[in-house]
Amino acid sequence: MTITEKVAAEPVAAAAQAARITGLGKSFGPNVVLDGIDLDIAAGEIVALVGRSGSGKSTLLRVIGGLETADRGSVTVDAQPTFAFQEARLIPWLPVVRNVALGRPRPRNRRRDQEFARTVLEQVGLRERADAWPLTLSGGEAQRVALARALVANPRLLLLDEPFGALDALTRLSMHELLLGLHAEHGFGVLLVTHDVTEAVTLADRVLVLDDGRIADEVAIDLPRPRSHSAPEGAGYITRLLALLGVRA
Repeated sequence: MTITEKVAAEPVAAAAQAARITGLGKSFGPNVVLDGIDLDIAAGEIVALVGRSGSGKSTLLRVIGGLETADRGSVTVDAQPTFAFQEARLIPWLPVVRNVALGRPRPRNRRRDQEFARTVLEQVGLRERADAWPLTLSGGEAQRVALARALVANPRLLLLDEPFGALDALTRLSMHELLLGLHAEHGFGVLLVTHDVTEAVTLADRVLVLDDGRIADEVAIDLPRPRSHSAPEGAGYITRLLALLGVRA
C-alpha cells in the first residue's frame, strides 16, 4: 500500500495556496533580519531561497514553521508545515521506525503510527532499515529518514533548510530525484533554503534572492522536469542567479 492510498483515509482539504506571508518583519535586538517579506507559495509549488549568509533565509523558514515568532506581519499556512534540516536530528536511542513515527500529528496511536512510518520508509527506500539504530546509518540514509519523518505527517508544505548540503555529490543527486518523485506523487508545496544555485535551478519553480532581509529578486525557472544538473538550458538561469548574488560565473 502506498502513502497515497493510506493518506486517502485521512483527507486534507484542497487549497490554492500552501502559504501566504504578508509584511513579515523580525529583528534580533538592533539587527533587522526580515524586513517586510511578502510571499505566496502555491499548493504544489517548489520555491527556493538563495542569498548570502545572514540574509534571513533560515529565519524566514523558522518563522513560517512556527519555530520563531515574527515582530510584525502575518503568516497563513494551509496546515502545519513540517521541517527537514541539514542535520538529520534523529534520536539515537530510538530505532529508525520510531524516529519517523515521531512526525505523526497528535493524537497518536503508537501501533498505527509505526505501521504508517514503515510505509513511508518504503517510499524513501529504507523499509529494511526500519529497526536499525540511527548511528548505523550513512549520511544519505539519515537524511532519507529525516525526510520520511517530515512526510509522515502528510504535509501540505515542506520546509527544507539546506537538507542536502552535507551530502556527497552522488548522494545529493539521489536525494534530489527522491524529493521530486515524492513531490510529484503527493503534491505538497516546498520552500527550500539552499546556497547551491544549481540545486535551486534543478528543483525549483521559482528562485527568490534574499538580501538584507528583503526579497530582492525573483527568477521563474521555465524548464520542464526532470532537469539535468549539467543541461545547457539551465546554464543561463545559473549565471543570472550568480550575478544577482554578486558572483561572477
